[in-house]
Amino acid sequence: MDRGETYTFQIEESEREGQRLDALLSAFMEETSRSYIQKLIASGNVRVNGKDESSKKYKARRGDVIELFLPEARELPAEPQDLPLNIVYEDDDLVVVDKAKGMVVHPAPGNPDGTLVNALLYHCGNLSSINGVIRPGIVHRIDKDTSGLLMAAKNDFTHSGLAKQLEAHSITRAYQAVTLYNIKEERGTVNAPIGRDPKNRLRRAVTEQGGKRAVTHYRVLKRFGGAYTHIEARLETGRTHQIRVHMAHIHHPLLGDPLYGPRKTAFGAEGQVLHAWLLGFIHPRTGEYMEFKSPLPQEFQSILNKLEAKYE
Repeated sequence: MDRGETYTFQIEESEREGQRLDALLSAFMEETSRSYIQKLIASGNVRVNGKDESSKKYKARRGDVIELFLPEARELPAEPQDLPLNIVYEDDDLVVVDKAKGMVVHPAPGNPDGTLVNALLYHCGNLSSINGVIRPGIVHRIDKDTSGLLMAAKNDFTHSGLAKQLEAHSITRAYQAVTLYNIKEERGTVNAPIGRDPKNRLRRAVTEQGGKRAVTHYRVLKRFGGAYTHIEARLETGRTHQIRVHMAHIHHPLLGDPLYGPRKTAFGAEGQVLHAWLLGFIHPRTGEYMEFKSPLPQEFQSILNKLEAKYE
C-alpha cells in the first residue's frame, strides 16, 4: 500500500494508556472506519516508536510516538445510495437536512460510501460541483458524531452565495452541548486561533503556529451539580472541531468526546454530546432570510434526563 500523508502523535494523556492501537487510531481518525484502520495496521502503515507495528491489539504506553501513513485518496466520484435522510427544507437550489449522529458527511479514505453525500446524490440527482466529485454540494460540514442541521447546494450559484456568507460569518449556527464540570459564568466568548495540534497532527488545538482566527460564543442553559453543564454555543467562525477544541481549551471538554475529553465517559454517551440545533442564512436566489430548528435527538435528551435524575 502506497504511503501518502503521514500523521504523527504522542501519547501524553494517562487515560490513553492501555488502549488498543486500533481503538486509539479510530478515535483520532473519526471519519475512517475501524476495519480500514485495522487494514492499515496489518499492512505496515503504522509505526510505534520508529518500528512497524502490525498488531491491532498493541496496548498504548505513555510516551509512545505513533506514526500513521495514510494512502492518498483516489478522487473517485461518490455514488448515489438510497439511505435514510431527514429533509427539513428543499427547493430547486438547496436542501437542508437534519443529519443523524454517526453519519459521515462525505466519503473519506476507508469510508467510501454510506455518507450524507451518497444519500443526497440519490435524493437530489445533482449537486454543486465546486467542491469536487467526492464532496458535491457540501458547503460546510459537521463531524460524524455530531448531529443536526446542515445545508447543501444543488448548483454552483447557490454554493457560491452560501460560501460567501460563511466567509463573512453572517450565517447563524447554534449548537447545544453538554460539557464536563461547572461553567461558573452565565455566558462567555472563546477567541483563540485553531490549527493542527503541533504535537498530534490528528487533532486540532488552540495554537498561534499556523492557527486561524476562531471565535465561539457560549451561554449556560442548565447546570447539573458541579459536574456537568448544558450549554448553547454559537459559531462566529467555523474551524474544524471548533466547539470541541474551544471548550476543552477552557477546561470544559464535551461529554463523550473521544478526541478532546477524558477516555472514560458516562451516562451512555458515545461520541461528543453535540447537536447543531439552529441554522439560519439568506437564500442566495431569493434574498430571503431563512431559519431552521432541530429538536434534540433522543440520545441527547436521554442524557439530559439522566443528569436531571441524578442531580435534581
